[in-house]
Amino acid sequence: MSQINKIALIREMLASAEASIRSANQLLIEMPGGDAIARKDYAGLAAEVTSSTSGGRVIEGVFNGEKMTDSKGETYSVPTNYASKSKLVEGDVLKLTITDDGRFLYKQIGPVPRKTLIGPLTYDDGKYKVIAGGKAYSVLLASVTFYHAEIGDNVTIIVPDSGDAIWGAVDNVLPKNVSPEDLEGSDISEE
Repeated sequence: MSQINKIALIREMLASAEASIRSANQLLIEMPGGDAIARKDYAGLAAEVTSSTSGGRVIEGVFNGEKMTDSKGETYSVPTNYASKSKLVEGDVLKLTITDDGRFLYKQIGPVPRKTLIGPLTYDDGKYKVIAGGKAYSVLLASVTFYHAEIGDNVTIIVPDSGDAIWGAVDNVLPKNVSPEDLEGSDISEE
């Protein structure tokens, strides 16, 4: 077997292993009480995620709404523009590559199941929040400014499908002439 074929086989095996780990994480989350445990233990979830790469250091972890937590409980700042643009939600698995020249490169490798909610944008305790589904979800300032949202605007947010999330990812701002009631019967759920 040639060197190139061996490398391709190794990459295929690694991709298969990563997919198996993501599936195992999903089964854990779907177990009764598993999601509640997993949400509180980002380091434990990150310990189940492994990876290999050449050139730089690779760290995998779980996004907690603001930062990534690795299997050792260490946290790494995730740029808010990346989190906003990628619409990351709590529980998403991320891979951080720290290159040999010191750059931090993030990649989302395991999104959790999601749902979309609608609610008004508010500002409380120095944070922007969206009131949706009977709960206040914090949202990143970068998302609010990107969408030019104003307090009182109806905003669609993405949250994990299950569990007790604190953060939501802004998906969009509804036009001023569209209310949540106008969207009844659409794919967007207002729980």
